[in-house]
Amino acid sequence: MKIAVVILNWNGKDLLEKFLPDVVKYSPESLATVYVADNASSDDSVDFVRDNFPSVKIIQNSANGGYAKGYNDALQNLEEEIFCLINSDIEVTPNWLEPIMKGFQNDDSVSIIQPKLLDYKNNEYFEYAGAAGGFIDKYGYPYCRGRVFETLEKDENQFKNSEIFWASGACFFVKREVFNELNGFDEDFFAHMEEIDFCWRAKNNGHKIIYERDSEVYHVGGATLSNQNAKKTFLNFRNSLFTLVKNLPNNKLFPIIFSRLVLDGVAGVKFLIEFKFRHLFAILKAHFSFYAHLNIMLQKRGDGNKMDNYFTVKSVVFNYFIQKKKYFRDL
Repeated sequence: MKIAVVILNWNGKDLLEKFLPDVVKYSPESLATVYVADNASSDDSVDFVRDNFPSVKIIQNSANGGYAKGYNDALQNLEEEIFCLINSDIEVTPNWLEPIMKGFQNDDSVSIIQPKLLDYKNNEYFEYAGAAGGFIDKYGYPYCRGRVFETLEKDENQFKNSEIFWASGACFFVKREVFNELNGFDEDFFAHMEEIDFCWRAKNNGHKIIYERDSEVYHVGGATLSNQNAKKTFLNFRNSLFTLVKNLPNNKLFPIIFSRLVLDGVAGVKFLIEFKFRHLFAILKAHFSFYAHLNIMLQKRGDGNKMDNYFTVKSVVFNYFIQKKKYFRDL
């Protein structure tokens, strides 16, 4: 069994200069092959990799299709049994791959694994994008062990290896056969939330997703789009609705979608009060885009079973903002 460590790059020479050396150093050829999948960069990223890292294989995508299409195109011809999808702003650590390999070898039912995701800029704390593994509430709002909305916990090894609902797209491992079975990422998402949709589809198909705390990586975060970027607001709100339409069980589909539209309206009012008008307009734009794509997303539901017990917390929004429960343990 071998791992394809695939870094998706778009105009990220500076990030590659900083983080690729350790990826190569700590990914021995006996375990892994390192790839840089370039999304039609206009800088000299590819030349930099070719000139300085002869062991790294380069995949050149014909266009910048975002995270979803970028990885779908890059992975389609790879033969390694395990795919590692890793952002270019991730710092890996010694022996980061060994616990992952053991996780797959020790339990055949495991299809996806997320390592511990720590904050590169404050490395005693979990990082926003995935922390110690992700979950969603009844209404599809994501949260993590170690990160609920903007509250990040200090890493005290408090989260043991266990099953999770979704793995962070910043860095996760998936069996090739499972990635292909699910037809990869939904390219209508472009970027953001596509890993939650992917993992939910995996769950609906009976696959197991786990967190592995003995594999640690450090994530810069916001290297492509920061949390203050209105485009990210648009993508997160729209793609979250896409995810719900595609994956909710039939009996919950329309009640949950209606509730989410109302809750998104509340978020819009909050942005209005805070004079964050670009984010307010991003939510409105997200809803118009959602309605335009609704029939397509309904067609993507397919005929398979949709798990009814996809959540354990009814409303992480209520718990966090009303009841002031800021930590995962309190939810």
